[in-house]
Order: sequence, then C-alpha cells, then structure tokens
Amino acid sequence: MATNILVAKIWSFCDTLRDDGLGYGDYLEQLTFLLFLKMADENMSQYNIPSGCDWQTLKTKKPLIENYERVLKELSTSGGMLEKIFAGAQNKIHDSVKLKKLINLIDEENWTSKETDIKGEIYESLLQKNAENSGAGQYFTPRPVISAMVECIQPKPKETIADPACGTGGFFLGAVNYLNQKSLTSSEANFLKFDTFHGWEIEKSTARLCLMNLFLHGIGDLIKTPDIEVTDSLKRGKEGKVKDSEKVNIILANPPFGISSSDIPTVDKKQSEKDGYFLREDFWVTTSNKQLAFLQHIVTMLNANGRAAVVLPDNVLFEGGAGETIRKKLLEETDLHTILRLPTGIFYAQGVKANVLFFERNTEQKTPATKEVWYYDYRTNVRHTPKKNPLRVEHLKEFVECYQAYDRTKRKETWSDKNEDGRWRKYDYKDLIARDKTNLDIFWLKDDKLIDLENLPEPEILLDEIIDNIESALASFKTIKENMD
Repeated sequence: MATNILVAKIWSFCDTLRDDGLGYGDYLEQLTFLLFLKMADENMSQYNIPSGCDWQTLKTKKPLIENYERVLKELSTSGGMLEKIFAGAQNKIHDSVKLKKLINLIDEENWTSKETDIKGEIYESLLQKNAENSGAGQYFTPRPVISAMVECIQPKPKETIADPACGTGGFFLGAVNYLNQKSLTSSEANFLKFDTFHGWEIEKSTARLCLMNLFLHGIGDLIKTPDIEVTDSLKRGKEGKVKDSEKVNIILANPPFGISSSDIPTVDKKQSEKDGYFLREDFWVTTSNKQLAFLQHIVTMLNANGRAAVVLPDNVLFEGGAGETIRKKLLEETDLHTILRLPTGIFYAQGVKANVLFFERNTEQKTPATKEVWYYDYRTNVRHTPKKNPLRVEHLKEFVECYQAYDRTKRKETWSDKNEDGRWRKYDYKDLIARDKTNLDIFWLKDDKLIDLENLPEPEILLDEIIDNIESALASFKTIKENMD
C-alpha cells in the first residue's frame, strides 16, 4: 500500500478517538507504542522484546485494556532504548473496542518487509499529520527547509550534530538521509549510529517521538540510545556555561519562538540568585526573549570551527535592546555569511515569518569575523500554503545553487542594476553595522501585490496572506507588551 494511503488510513481513526477526548498528540503517542510492538514482531532478532510484552500476546491476551497497560509498564522499566521510548508510558485509549480496532488496523500491514524500508517514512508522515492538526505545527520545520539547510551545511562523517530544541528530530533525520548517501566506512557508520547526534527537548512525550523516529531510521539500538535529554538546554547548572566537552561541529535548529514567562537566563551572577533567573556567564546579554536566548546558546555550543543553520523569526533581525547587542556580537564574533528569507504560509501555525541564519565560529579570526552577508529573498512575491501549495524541495533549489557550499568564494549575485528582480544579493559589514540598530531586516524586491492591480492573486491566497500578516502583527504586539511588563 502506498505510504500516503497507509498514513491516511491509520490517521483517519484519530477522528473516532477524538470523540472520547483523545488529542492528536496522545493519538500519535499511542501509535508510537503500538507500531513499535508490531515492527518488533516482524523482526524479533533486532528488537528482542521481553517475554509477555510482544505483539502476539497483546493481540490475544484478555482483558485487552489491562494487558496493554501491563505491557507498557513492563517495557518502561526494561532498560536501554526500550525504557527511554516507553518511560512514563500510559494508556490513553480506554474503550477496548476502539483499542482493538486500532490494533487490527496496524496488524493488517507488514511494516518492515516492503521492497523499500518505508517504516521511517511512514512515521515521519504521521508526525507531519500531527503538526497539521495540532498546536505542534509552529515548531514543525518544513522538510524542504531542512533538506536545503543540510545540503548547505554539508555534514561530514564523524562530525557531531546538535539541536538544542530537537522536537521530533526532523533535523537529525535530514542529516541521516544526507550522510547515508555517502559511502561510509564501518567506523563512520558506527559513529553515525551512536555518537553523531545530541539533542535536548523539554517535553517528555516529544522526546519520546524523537527517539522513536531516530530508531526507525537506524540510529541507536536497544542497548545504546542516541543522546537525547529531556531538559531545558538553556540551563547549564551551577557552572552557567557550555563545557568544552559539550561543544559540537554542527548545529541545526528551529528554536521555540516567544517570551519566557519564567526561568530567564542572565549574565549577572547577582541577578541569577533571584527567582526566575538562571546564570549564563557565556551569554552576551540578559534577555527573556526565547529565540534571542537560544541564538546566544547556539553560538556557545559551537566548537572553534563549528557551523550552524538556525531558523529564527523576523524580530531577531530588527528588535532593539538585547536584539541589537546580539546582532552586533554575532557579526563580530561569527561569520554570519548567509540569510535565507523564508516565505509565509509554509508553517502550520499562522503568522510565522522566519529566516534561516547560516554562520560559522572561528575563534582565530580577527573581528569582525563577518565581512559580508549574502541574502536570498524567497519571500517577496512568493506564495505558499501548507496544504494546497506546499513548499517543495525544488522551490529552494536556486538558493542551494547560489549558496555554493563547496566554495563560497565563487558566489555571484543574481541581483544587479540591470536585473532588479534578482533574489541573491550581498551587503558588506560596514553597510550593515551602519544601519539603525544594526537592522538586518532587508528587502529590495518590488512587491507585485502593491503595483499589479490587474493580476491580483486568487481571493483565497489574499485572505491567507491577510491572516498571516494579522497573526504576525498580533504576535509582535504581544512581544512588545511582555517586554514592557
């Protein structure tokens, strides 16, 4: 059965369970447990499920609800990868008839013996379905964006890769897919499986989905698990900084947006003694803005020649106060060489306007480390919607070609006085630092909605854009208000 049909079939049952108060996230979590047990049954030698917790026992032993809850409890204390995936697992489907129907739906398919191994692809599709239908959409990075970021960063075998807000592991999977296209030695393949990835996720249930996602794509085994910590990665304990042993080669991330209601990082030791503040001696400035805090954190996580690609909202490029200080420091202490302006309508949450910042850290460089910033504007006159006109890999192909990952000295602007529609343009450091508040929020293309009244977009597209703009404005006003409190 085709992947999309299979996913639709499994996911459609969620509507039935919603009548019983089961949310999309809870449904996906129950699917995680059941899919794992079914795939373990199909490949017993790899999974080695404890006796009495296997799929066949779950299907046949009665009463079903009590047996399912027993299985979850035993697996949660079985050690290794199993314990991490099933830690704190609870049954959320209390109607035995509906639980039996879901088990039968999963049992109809053989998930691991297809001509091509689709179990990881199916699970990724289920995660995307969850993002489409739940509040998780704001943080679900579109896979074409991840693909472009990874292709530009070009991870190498035996490089460490981190995500301080890893969610369900989308960036890790992008890197896995990229590295698996190379001819890896046994040593490199072993490093990829056990030592490449380091992630932090504050939500236990989301971290569980990340571990499952990685496991289904060949990362980790039942003995040694990927380094995924259920904690706030911004907090570094009493030392108040990232240790040298924790620094990595690459960071790929889409940190959470918004304002911290508590637990604010500060550079002031005295202030760290107050309620709601924790010390970060390696930060440039104190801020309650989550994305600004994460941007500083990411810089501190990079080793001497580390490189990063980070999705960040527009306000990071223009916000004053701490934002201005951070932009100046970023230009001085890292080589912020590229900014990709993303279009609206690609995230499942309305009103998200974001960019991808690419930068490198080289502690031996003289300041300013940034000599010029190259912009690719894939926002002006670009229209996407998550379902009817989704972003695809080919849409960012020109950007990846312009990026010149193998040799950035070969970059050439597509914009010029003779071609004012060119989307690829560079700005020198001296011009950027001279801008008011070091504002990096730069556009140069003409917006055709403002000038071409005869060829307006379809009403639905215009309404989507109006909603996006209103949502974005409301988010900005909320940020301003919270900063005033």
